Parts: sequence; structure tokens; C-alpha cells
Amino acid sequence: MSNLENRLSFYKFLPAIVWFLVVFFIMCLPGKVIPKVAWLNDIYFDKWIHAGLFGLLTLLFCLPFHKSPFASSHRLYYFIKIAIAASLWGLAIEFIQKYLITGRTFDLLDWAADSFGCFVAFLIARKFFKTSKSPGL
Repeated sequence: MSNLENRLSFYKFLPAIVWFLVVFFIMCLPGKVIPKVAWLNDIYFDKWIHAGLFGLLTLLFCLPFHKSPFASSHRLYYFIKIAIAASLWGLAIEFIQKYLITGRTFDLLDWAADSFGCFVAFLIARKFFKTSKSPGL
């Protein structure tokens, strides 16, 4: 397989890039814009939102590799890198909130929820984005 055949089109990543920007926008909203509902805090609703946002981000970046002609081990390598990168992006967001966003703070549990979402998405990608043996691979 030539080097050109190993490349993935930028357009296949557009849903993931758009979602990345949506997540960035949501995470950078000032604290006063976010509604405070007591019973949602009791069920840790914001943590579930964090896990869902970052889990979907991870899955959307894994999807183009799933549909690629790469070998199974090569795809798994990218799934791992994507999950780690998304988790680190969650940590970076926490620092952005702490230092640059009015009314927002650093919350280690938010990053834990982000990382949990990334890990679950990695497991889903690994299980359901199985590769079939393509001819010639």
C-alpha cells in the first residue's frame, strides 16, 4: 500500500472537528450563563455531561480510522492516541477555565469525568470498530 493510500481525507474528520469546536464553546461559557439547579448537582449531572461530551469527541475522531484501510493494530494504536489526546484536552480545558473564563474554576473531578468518557469511548471503538481482514492487508 502506498503512502498516499494510507492518508485519510480531512473531510472525514469534519464531524469531529465541528464537535471539538462545540465542546470548546460550551466549556468556555462564563459561569453566570450556566444555570444552577440544586437537584442536578445531587446526581452529578455535570459530570455525566462532561463524560458524554468527551466520549463523543473521542468516538468521532476514531471513526475515520475505523473506515480506513489501516491494519487492525494500526487502528488500535490511533484509538489509544485519540483517547489520550482527548483526555489531555479535558485537562487543558480545566486550566483554560481557571485562568481565562470568568466565573469558572478548575475541577479535577470534571477532568476525571472527561477521562472516563474518553476511556469508555475507547472501549466502544475497540469493540465495535473491529476491523475485517481486507484483501491485500
